[in-house]
Amino acid sequence: MRRICVALLTALAAAPALAADTTAAAAGVNEQVVKWRRDFHQNPELGNREKRTAGVIAAQLKKLGFEVKTGVAHTGVIGWLKGGRPGPRLAIRADIDALPVTEEVDLPFASKVRSTYGGQDVGVMHACGHDAHAAIALGVATALAGMKQDLAGEVMFIFQPAEEGSPPGEEGGARLMLKEGLFRDWKPDAVFGLHVFYTLHAGQVGVREGPLLAGSDRFKIRVFGSQTHGAQPWRGVDPIVTAAAIVSQAQTIVSRQMDISKLPAVLTFGMFQGGVRYNIIPDKVELEGTVRTFDKAMRDDLFQRLHRTAEGVAQAQGARVELEAPMPEATNPVTRNDAALTKRMRPSLERAVGADNVIDVPPNMVAEDFSYFSDEVPGLYFFVGVVPPGQDLAKAAPNHSPKFFLDEKSLDVGTRAMLQLAVDFLNTKPAQ
Repeated sequence: MRRICVALLTALAAAPALAADTTAAAAGVNEQVVKWRRDFHQNPELGNREKRTAGVIAAQLKKLGFEVKTGVAHTGVIGWLKGGRPGPRLAIRADIDALPVTEEVDLPFASKVRSTYGGQDVGVMHACGHDAHAAIALGVATALAGMKQDLAGEVMFIFQPAEEGSPPGEEGGARLMLKEGLFRDWKPDAVFGLHVFYTLHAGQVGVREGPLLAGSDRFKIRVFGSQTHGAQPWRGVDPIVTAAAIVSQAQTIVSRQMDISKLPAVLTFGMFQGGVRYNIIPDKVELEGTVRTFDKAMRDDLFQRLHRTAEGVAQAQGARVELEAPMPEATNPVTRNDAALTKRMRPSLERAVGADNVIDVPPNMVAEDFSYFSDEVPGLYFFVGVVPPGQDLAKAAPNHSPKFFLDEKSLDVGTRAMLQLAVDFLNTKPAQ
């Protein structure tokens, strides 16, 4: 390991001078990155509807001299930059969609946007930080364009829509981009991505080798009973009581039936819908939820147990169930950081933000469709902290919260980190 580190540091020292100029280059674009982020934040768009966002991104890339392709996976934007010298190929991915969340943060650029999601009128907010991802990626693209003649290799910027999932009945996200041939004619040697996150302070980045984010699956359970008057429940079969029992019993699958001493797992119900009037027992209830795992065998076992639990409870109540568990169109693989690539690039993160600010993070149960890209080529994905220094991390509003807040210092940190990674990967040969 020591020989590898020495070899890498020697190679970095011999790289062109631009490798040492990334901090200045990032500082030079920081003001514009902040402006882009505030603009995206104030004008959020839901998945597969990011037309304005895509337009801003495409216009900037064209201004920089990138080869640009739009309309990828509905609203995605791809930009290619070729350096002045031969070298490897690198992809940098940023997601651009927002969430159906009504913002509760008091900002001068807070979102007031409303839209329709699932047939409901909803507020729209960049509650997960994709506004920052898009702005950081544009900043890195701008900085790299200024280094073009001294840059080795080629870079593809992937501005991806619908990371949070496509509207019902639509395809989207990373999987659709690949299905449309994203890596078919131009396959990178590696792909990098980042996510602003509430578990770290602004100024810190988090990374780990191997599995970082869980695989995610969505499931749906339909419970069928027999409708009757609420005053005479014995004349029907109550699907609400049956569904409630399924929810309750399913909580023992992870807590009492699976060995989670080595790898964690999560089973969560997020939707429970049924009934139209207080005194009518309905004939149907629909449940939806998510499963998070890091191991295929555990995933398969969990779903077998969920089927058995739902069917057994329904039979005991005289009801009937239909299960889509898992729903194949709503699955993300485990996001794994390639071990060799992560070892190689960690010194770059340390150069960008300081070794003390590169934090080894544990596996996290959130999921990302970046995993589709990193299943195709070696990938590196890292967290960028957003919590103001000095604030208790335990009290920070999480991603997806209407109170999610991003300390804008994190924008410069993310830009510096990704720019340093890109320059070092392109201009430095890996240690043998």
